[in-house]
Amino acid sequence: MQSSSCSVLLIDDETLAQDYLLHCLESHIDITLCYEHCSERAVELAVQHRATIVLVDLRMPGVDGFGVLGSLRADPRTEHLPIVLLSSEHDAEVKVRAFEAGANDYLVKWPHPRELVARLRYHSAAYVARRERDEAFASLARSQEELRASQAALHQAQKMEAIGQLTGGVAHDFNNVLQIIGGNLQLVKLMGGLSDNARNRIDSALTGVERGGRLAAHLLAFARRQPLQAVVIDPSAVLLEMEEMLRRVLGPQAHIGSDIAPGCWSTAVDPSQLHNVILNLAINARDAMPHGGELTLRSRNIRAGSPELAKVGDGDYVMLEVADTGKGMPPDVLERAFEPFFTTKPTGQGTGLGLSMSYGFVKQSGGEIVLDSTPGQGTSVKIFLRRSAAEAMPEEEDTGDAPLFGGVETILVVEDEEAVRDTTAALLSTLGYRVLQAEDADQAARIVDNGVNIDLLFTDVIMPGKLSSLQLADKVRDRCPEAQVLFTSGYAEGVLAHEGRVDPGVSLLPKPYNPEVLSARIRHMLRRRRAAA
Repeated sequence: MQSSSCSVLLIDDETLAQDYLLHCLESHIDITLCYEHCSERAVELAVQHRATIVLVDLRMPGVDGFGVLGSLRADPRTEHLPIVLLSSEHDAEVKVRAFEAGANDYLVKWPHPRELVARLRYHSAAYVARRERDEAFASLARSQEELRASQAALHQAQKMEAIGQLTGGVAHDFNNVLQIIGGNLQLVKLMGGLSDNARNRIDSALTGVERGGRLAAHLLAFARRQPLQAVVIDPSAVLLEMEEMLRRVLGPQAHIGSDIAPGCWSTAVDPSQLHNVILNLAINARDAMPHGGELTLRSRNIRAGSPELAKVGDGDYVMLEVADTGKGMPPDVLERAFEPFFTTKPTGQGTGLGLSMSYGFVKQSGGEIVLDSTPGQGTSVKIFLRRSAAEAMPEEEDTGDAPLFGGVETILVVEDEEAVRDTTAALLSTLGYRVLQAEDADQAARIVDNGVNIDLLFTDVIMPGKLSSLQLADKVRDRCPEAQVLFTSGYAEGVLAHEGRVDPGVSLLPKPYNPEVLSARIRHMLRRRRAAA
């Protein structure tokens, strides 16, 4: 209940004092009075009745007025409460002692009613004003803290957006350069006649190309600009499938345990990227347990409204957890764990992109990632992915001994980067395909309009010209209904991907790619074409 503007607490062992105050205040309805003869309850009653001023008799049995004054000033809840000592003594020394002890006023019994009311209003108003001022300052401090937090969050979001824009702008050209280097090295290998030393040098260079490609992919994943090819999967099955591989990654010193709840829901996610995330988390766990430990893979269904989802979101989620018993992270490291390139590992032993890539992938997939760590006890990374209403898609069956390279079909290669186009065309020609080349979608459209029948269109996504790659694909499908379309790009955000996910039915081969991956993807699509026919 809201207190009155002036709430008086009277502590006096004589009830006459109560009667006198009631008489003085009977016409002042905004002033309330609480009377107590027991001085030991002063603090309790002042807080309970939200007193704005206390009148205390100086001479009382037991705890006197000075004792009450001391107890009120000693309690943080009442230390600023106005206190007026009542006494029949005019002794100046007593008055001085009262003010030194912290009294706000000293009244000789009994003042005129008008004077008494005036003093009560004055001290009470001053106290209320001080309380409102303190509350205003506290509110201002909270607002400033919230503003600082909002500004920090905005700064972080702006920093991440700047990193994303920079990453996206660089990734396309960077991956094209890697494709040129890797493609030509692969062609040199296919030419044959190399010494063992030359072949080793080429293999070493190709390993560098792969590392560069992974670096660009991790940066794109952190910036949430990596095109995701999501399918509905059983995430618990993914954990179980990876268990054996993770045993080899962790080595004999670490023990892997699984805690997979039965009947886990399905979720729509890019399975290859999810594999990368689990693998990166396992590698981090291994590095945190140099002398061995335990890694636990866990999955759970988390229903809407569960306390675990308080900071995650509404709806049903599947929770995947990778937990270790390693060194753990102190709070300052935990705070920066998701930052790109931040690492506590020695130079050369980590890029600082593992957790940041995981963070970007989970966020881009519409989920949430929660990191918890205690020094000396270990680290837990929980990934929350939204439940899918669809059932998990079965894996594609193995095609057995069918060759994954070479063919005689006609492939139209469309690429504005001449060096990339030449190396890709040369590679496909080496594999036996009939290869046509176009430097942009407009030139490719003219080839198709001339009646040339093609079996597969292999086109870059982002190219100059009036015609886009998507429009070219539509034209090819219109002229050659059985033709397959395979897109490739180093960075394709906003063209094939919407909200970070590649549209269903779109086949995308990220750059840089190697001959094995390219030939396998093309053969798979051409077999699918024959099966459909």
